[in-house]
Amino acid sequence: MIYVLLSVICSVLVSVLLKLARRLEIDIGQAVAWNYVATSALTAAVFHPSLDVLRSPQAPWLGFVGLGLLLPLIFLALAASVSSAGIVRTDAAQRLSLMISLLAAFLLFGETLSISKGAGVALGLLALACMVWRAERGDRESSGWLWPLVVFAGFGVIDILFKLVAKAGTPFAASLQAMFALALVVAFGLQLWRRWYDRVRFTLRDAIAGLMLGLANFGNIVFYVRGHQALPDHPALVFASMNLGVVALGALVGLLAFRERLSRVNLLGLLLALLAIGLITRT
Repeated sequence: MIYVLLSVICSVLVSVLLKLARRLEIDIGQAVAWNYVATSALTAAVFHPSLDVLRSPQAPWLGFVGLGLLLPLIFLALAASVSSAGIVRTDAAQRLSLMISLLAAFLLFGETLSISKGAGVALGLLALACMVWRAERGDRESSGWLWPLVVFAGFGVIDILFKLVAKAGTPFAASLQAMFALALVVAFGLQLWRRWYDRVRFTLRDAIAGLMLGLANFGNIVFYVRGHQALPDHPALVFASMNLGVVALGALVGLLAFRERLSRVNLLGLLLALLAIGLITRT
């Protein structure tokens, strides 16, 4: 389980780095772009993917392109959510997005929706409503619930695209390399547009921050994969431990390190989120 723990730490570390970005005057857009330089290079160095399979007519390029577009955009939404709504709400919303992929598995891929999973989805919706609840009025209230919902929906769609890519049978490493390379092109395309129209300057500090972000992002992925490899007969245990661990550790870091304020309704949502994830990932 050490790999799962390391994956959880890396996942929460991504949120922490995004939280600190504004304080350190890091340009999030540039950091996200450089993040994909790191993840692309590390994928090639660690997994040594064979790219010949990508030339196959069966290669799911529609899924790759969709992921290449969505990954950097949702990363920016994740940063906005961490900044406006906090780590606790954002990590919970991200992990509750598994409800979307579960419903897709039921509606699109022919899987059976069990009673426990159905109850988990219902609890998850209630948890999401409680987590994004804000007592304030005015502009801050809308920012408090909007970005976590974008994160929730975005990661749900990304998970569905991952399933479509996996269903096509393309090896994991080659798929990862393709989607990271496409995300890199999209992310730097956005930054070149900002450079041209908004005169945003590229800086060494933003590049270094982005490479660190990419290291944590890649660590989350590679340790999660290693966790499944170490426990091949217990995929549900790895999946549940990962999701519950991120929500729990994210809550501790947000509450203790960043003094994020949660109402009683938010705290109820956090507990419901943990219960919902437990039910959904139950075999």
